[in-house]
Amino acid sequence: MKRGRDEFDAGDAHQNGTSEASEALEHPRNNHTVDQDDEDLDQPVQPVRRAAQVKKGNECPYLDTVTKQNLDFDFEKCCSVSLSPVNVYACLVCGKYFQGRGQQTHAFTHALETGHHMFMKLSDGRVYCLPEGYEVEDRSLDAIRYVLNPTFTPEKIAALDTDARWVRSLDGSEYMPGLVGLNNMKANDYVNVIVQALLRVLPLRNFFLLPENYASCRSVLVQRFGELLRKACNPRNFKGQVSPHEFMQAVMMASAKRFTIDKQSDPVDFLSWFLNTVHADLTGGKRKKASIISRCFQGELEITTEAGTGKAAQPNAQGEVMDLVERVPFLMLALDLPPAPLYKDALEKNIIPQVPIFELLRKFDGDRIHDDIKAGRRRYRLTRLPAYLVLHMKRFTKNNFFWEKNPTIVNFPVRNLELRDVVPVPSGKTGEPEPSKYDLVCNITHDGKAGEGTYRAHIHRKAEDAWYEVDDLRVTDILSQMVVLSETYMQIYELKQLASQRKA
Repeated sequence: MKRGRDEFDAGDAHQNGTSEASEALEHPRNNHTVDQDDEDLDQPVQPVRRAAQVKKGNECPYLDTVTKQNLDFDFEKCCSVSLSPVNVYACLVCGKYFQGRGQQTHAFTHALETGHHMFMKLSDGRVYCLPEGYEVEDRSLDAIRYVLNPTFTPEKIAALDTDARWVRSLDGSEYMPGLVGLNNMKANDYVNVIVQALLRVLPLRNFFLLPENYASCRSVLVQRFGELLRKACNPRNFKGQVSPHEFMQAVMMASAKRFTIDKQSDPVDFLSWFLNTVHADLTGGKRKKASIISRCFQGELEITTEAGTGKAAQPNAQGEVMDLVERVPFLMLALDLPPAPLYKDALEKNIIPQVPIFELLRKFDGDRIHDDIKAGRRRYRLTRLPAYLVLHMKRFTKNNFFWEKNPTIVNFPVRNLELRDVVPVPSGKTGEPEPSKYDLVCNITHDGKAGEGTYRAHIHRKAEDAWYEVDDLRVTDILSQMVVLSETYMQIYELKQLASQRKA
């Protein structure tokens, strides 16, 4: 469980300022050779009547063969025969993907061999009947188009946080829009919990539910993340779950396979990489430009390195050795857990220590000194609080031989985490202290040993003020008292003032 050291993990004792932003991602291109089949991809059987031949649903004898239960648009949109992503159509009878609709294409061959006649073009949702070649228009197909590409309005987005009703899918299962189970294809549970957590960050969620907000961004990662969030919030899904397959493909390409489907990784490491990458993609790599990522998560930390240690070991231009004061932005704060006891109690049972989260937060009071061989003697102080505070418990450490997991239980409040009680709160423009009271919206836990195990997420649903435990596809209700008893690994707190402003 090796932790990455990304730009904004400023709570770590090895914080060395910001790193260079990632370059904007380019859309991958398929090295596809043009041949006779490609020239025929979009040619109907009878080109003369293609433009004029449009039939209504009651004129097409094959419309009733459409089987919605077989349709699944979560997977990568490429031909099941040629694996090409060019001009892909979905068979509305069996759900398989095929290329083209001309006489020498795989979709045409599939229609002749199986008797499946209805095909939808995945790029625009238009439906054609093969091998006849005419287009079909019918209102019953709109439900399929909506599942292929869900769309939202500001009114629909606002209803996600007020409508507590469950909806029923075609297979009879019930689910909550915005809180659906995510498929674990092998070992991508570390990504699933982060997606569930980011769905609780309402400004971020609302931003990505409207594609026009990032239509100019060419990053495949950004586009696939937006598609995943829209599918997770879709109240008209054909099934009560979503597969993040396309999103994971984009993650693997953008990270050069640092994060993959079949290998377990650290969710904190993934979140740090993801936020920095998306921020760079949305801003075009301009460091000082703001994005929805920085507006939600970015705070500021003052780091004071004592004279004669670390960066402050060398004299300045005047030959003086002085304290070095730096201000760096952060997206998450790392909290150090006390070491676990080495010995068992009188009953030969392991002692599991407990520590209040307020004690861990005193790391940022500006007075406590933290020693590090390389970084020197440092003090940390918060100079700007973020709208959403991400806390990471440093539960895993590596010795000379292997990784160890610290079992310490962190006691934390579900509501009203007041930072003013433990750390100095920066003042606003009016001279008054900034709002510093937070409510928990997501809690991520780790089950199992270091280097193994799985991740679960505890999610707060605002529509009914209730907590749910999400373990990949399984979504169950849980008491808030049980949330605080877990071995928390990462938490996201929402500034209480934001919730009050939305209600007003």
